[in-house]
Amino acid sequence: MQAPELQVSQWFNTDETPKLSDFQGRVVLIEAFQMLCPGCVIHGIPLAQAVQQQFPSDQVVVIGLHTVFEHHEAMTPVSLKAFLHEYRINFPVAVDKQGAGPLPKTMAAYGMHGTPSLVLLDQSGRIAAHHFGQVSKLQLGAEIGRLLVGEPAGRGAVQQPGKSSRCGSDGCTV
Repeated sequence: MQAPELQVSQWFNTDETPKLSDFQGRVVLIEAFQMLCPGCVIHGIPLAQAVQQQFPSDQVVVIGLHTVFEHHEAMTPVSLKAFLHEYRINFPVAVDKQGAGPLPKTMAAYGMHGTPSLVLLDQSGRIAAHHFGQVSKLQLGAEIGRLLVGEPAGRGAVQQPGKSSRCGSDGCTV
């Protein structure tokens, strides 16, 4: 399935307004997070930073997606800017546009059930893997490696949404 375009209200860590089509020919990792999600801070963001450090940028692109479905008043762009600085996050980060309902637009378009969520796109912009919660470095490295040599990455398990939002060390669910 071709990845839907990110629906963004603001970008950080880039002077451009990137589109997914700008990254054709490269694997794209989209790390969806909330700055107040323990699983994002403990697992998701450090994993995205490790990918950015380990793979050449001409082969693998890392994009953050700040997708807020709770505590809206606390997770403003001003707070996000400080968070990105404090956690030394230097890859481009998009702020997901708020939708008409409780879910932001990109989060809904990708069928995400919470944060952290990680989506891998192959070099042609197709969704190759979709994970919710903690992903092992070994599994993710293998998936990226397979994509870099032209093999399918395999799909990650997507957890079903909970009845209400809940945050723990593994992540936050809608």
